[in-house]
Amino acid sequence: MSGVARGDALVIGAGIVGAACAYRLAERGLRVTVLEREPAPASGSTGRSAAGVRHQFSDEVNVRLSQASIEEYRDMPAAGYRPIGYLFCVPQALWEAHLRGVATQRACGVPVEVLSPPDAAARVPLTLDGLAGATYCALDGYVDPHGICLEYLARARALGAAVRLGAEASAIERVDGGWTVRAGGDACAAPILVNAAGAWAGGVAALAGLDVPVGPARRMVFTSAPLPEALRRPHPYPLTVDLGTGVWFRSERDRLIFGLSNPADTGFAEGVDWAWLETTYAAALPRFPWFEQLAVDRRASWWGYYEVTPDHNPILGRLPGAQGWINACGFSGHGVQQAAAVGRIVAQEALGEAPFIDIDALRLARFEAARTGPAAAGAAGERLIV
Repeated sequence: MSGVARGDALVIGAGIVGAACAYRLAERGLRVTVLEREPAPASGSTGRSAAGVRHQFSDEVNVRLSQASIEEYRDMPAAGYRPIGYLFCVPQALWEAHLRGVATQRACGVPVEVLSPPDAAARVPLTLDGLAGATYCALDGYVDPHGICLEYLARARALGAAVRLGAEASAIERVDGGWTVRAGGDACAAPILVNAAGAWAGGVAALAGLDVPVGPARRMVFTSAPLPEALRRPHPYPLTVDLGTGVWFRSERDRLIFGLSNPADTGFAEGVDWAWLETTYAAALPRFPWFEQLAVDRRASWWGYYEVTPDHNPILGRLPGAQGWINACGFSGHGVQQAAAVGRIVAQEALGEAPFIDIDALRLARFEAARTGPAAAGAAGERLIV
C-alpha cells in the first residue's frame, strides 16, 4: 500500500499508559508511532485522575503492578510522588476478606499496618460505629499523572518515537501480517499495535472487528473550599476510603478532594453531575460528620472517565487470534498507579519475552473462561475509584 508510514509498533492513546508503552518499546529499539485523538497528551482519564497510587489490592497481580510502578515513580522527579498514605476504613462484614488481602500484600513485601478503630480515628476523625478496623500503608499516596505522561513521551521522542496528536483512529485493518490504522487523514502500519485508548479502547478494538470489553464510566472529583481552621491538621489527610460506602477523600494543599462512584453513570456523558454531590455528602456524613463543615468550590471540581471492564480489572497482553495486537486498557481507575509496570510488560510481550510480572489472570481470555465454566481464572474485581 503506497502512502503508508511504516514502523515497528503503533500505540493508540497518549495517556499515561500509552506513553509508558511508547517509551519502553522505543527503548527496546522499535520504531514507534503514537496516535492520539486529542490535540494534547494526557487529555483523557490521565489528566482528570485523582492521582492516587496504592499497594493495597486484594490480589497479587495488582499488588505487584502497583508496587513496581510506584518504585519507578519514586525515582522520577516529574512524578511528584507524595507518600501521604492510604487509610482503608473497613466495616465488620468486609474485615475477614480485607485481612486476607493484607496477607497477600505483606507476602509481596508491602509494609501494611492493621489498625484498631481508635487508632484509625487518631489519624482521621471518624465515628467508630460498625467499624471493624482499618489498614494503612505509608508508601501509598499520590503523583502527578500529567508530569509522568509528558516525561515518558519526552523519553520516547528522544529515542525516535513519533507522537501524532489530533489523529483519531477511524479505520483499522489487518494487512500483510500487520496492522494499518487510518487516523487524521493519513495511514500508519506496523506489525504490532498497542490498544491503550482508555475509555475508547473498546471502540478502537471494534474498528478492527475485535471484541475488547472496555467502556466509559463517568466519575466526579469534588473539591472543597479551603478548610476551616477546625479541620486543619499538622499533616495532610491520607487518601481515606470508607469501604462501607465507597466515599474517599484526601488532602490537596489546604483543601480536600473527594468523591463516590455512581455505578449507574456509564457511557460518554459529560460535565459534573452536581446532583451526585448530595448523594456523596449523605454517604460520607455517618462516618465523617465533619463533612457538614465542608464548602465545595464548584470551579475547582471536575469529572473524568474510568475505562471499565466487567470485573473492574485491566485487560493486558497479546490477543489470541489477532497476531500483533496487544491490549493495555480497562484499568478501571488503576491506570495511573500501574502504567510504569505495564509499559515494561507491553515491551516484553511485543518482543516475545515472558513478562516480569505474571499477567495471565488479566488476559482477555479470562472472560471466555468465565463463560465456559466455574474453573474460570481471573483476579477478583477491585471496584474502588482511586
